[in-house]
Amino acid sequence: MQELTFSARFTAKGLPGRIYFNNQTMPGTPRFKCFLSHEYQAVPEGGRIWTTPIPLSRQQVDVPFRKETSVSVSHGVYFSAVREFLEKDRFKMLVLALSKRLDRNVTLEELSEIRIFLEKHGEFYHPARIEAELNGLTIPFVVNVALSDTGKNGIRKEYRLLQRLHTDFSFSFLPRVYGQDRILSKGGDFETRMFLGEWFEAYSEFHISRDPADGKLKIVVWHSEHDNYFLTVAQTMELYRQAAMILTCYYNIETFEHISSWHHAAGDFVVKCQNGKIDVKLVTVRQYGPMFADDGGVEPKAPDAMMMLEALLVFFLNLAIRMRLDRLDGVGQIVWSDTIAVGETLRGFLDGLALKPPGRPFAAPLADCFWQQLLSCTHTELLDLNRAIVQKFHPRSPDVPVVQQHLQQHVDDLYDAVQQQRAHL
Repeated sequence: MQELTFSARFTAKGLPGRIYFNNQTMPGTPRFKCFLSHEYQAVPEGGRIWTTPIPLSRQQVDVPFRKETSVSVSHGVYFSAVREFLEKDRFKMLVLALSKRLDRNVTLEELSEIRIFLEKHGEFYHPARIEAELNGLTIPFVVNVALSDTGKNGIRKEYRLLQRLHTDFSFSFLPRVYGQDRILSKGGDFETRMFLGEWFEAYSEFHISRDPADGKLKIVVWHSEHDNYFLTVAQTMELYRQAAMILTCYYNIETFEHISSWHHAAGDFVVKCQNGKIDVKLVTVRQYGPMFADDGGVEPKAPDAMMMLEALLVFFLNLAIRMRLDRLDGVGQIVWSDTIAVGETLRGFLDGLALKPPGRPFAAPLADCFWQQLLSCTHTELLDLNRAIVQKFHPRSPDVPVVQQHLQQHVDDLYDAVQQQRAHL
């Protein structure tokens, strides 16, 4: 067996550090280094971290080296599987992805080093950030790694959905994907599924958190290299506007298909803040389908303009509710966002409609048609519609009690936001 040597660097604040392993490689192939963030210590192959199980969710991260009988995948198996995935067919998938990123033919001989960063532990994936070094350039990618049965069942579907949405829409709010495969570990007894995708450099996860300076709930950005920081009110407004715009952009007016099963608590959106400017991306698409189930195989009628507008209203109202939900610090209790999320969701939704190409059956711009539809709704009608939407939530979802607690006030906020928007038009 080739000898592996390790060294570690961690920050004093417990932020991500790095554990390296260097292998002797075949001539003309890149060397590998792996990074892990836990303790300040050197880790040899077969040592404590290498043999310790991977936490299955972010709730387990606080005690990462506790032995868990329910967890059967070690860090060593994880890193080895990611490496084998990248090495397959003489790095064919990675080389093709680099060629697409750089818009030229890249050869394997140009690759000098590949760095693997275990980024976080989610309920579905354990993503690894990949840094490919060639000719003085560092090109980042992500390898989404599914270890659990739930993750493995969903990762192939998500890969296909990301491919489809990039084909069907001209927007660039979702990561591009370059290939998928499976790796068998532990003597062929354990399957890991992965896909290689675009890494949004300098984007970070965010969540609602309590600001110790004034005790108020605000949006905190998890910065991996520096201190976490809270967004200003103006930045928070822009974050919600862009998130709503993105989801609206991928809504299909004719088929009622939309991105569902997203949640702020899962870190599905990420944000980049530079020079005070906010930019938001969506990093995952677990489900994409119509809002309404078919009625027993009966051939559906082609939707007319009124049906499209009514469906669009349901989509918007559902969006406005879900945009306000998160978990405190990403792992705590379900929390409800500030009122500003409502007005910005409305603005972002209308902005997303304005980006859609014109087409039949609407004589006027879609955003204008929908706006008239929304203005025609009374407060009572909005409340009834919102109640009907919440009844469709999964009854055991932890979101439901929080939504029900705030629903009356939410509809008041929504009605006020519509009237304020109307006054500015």
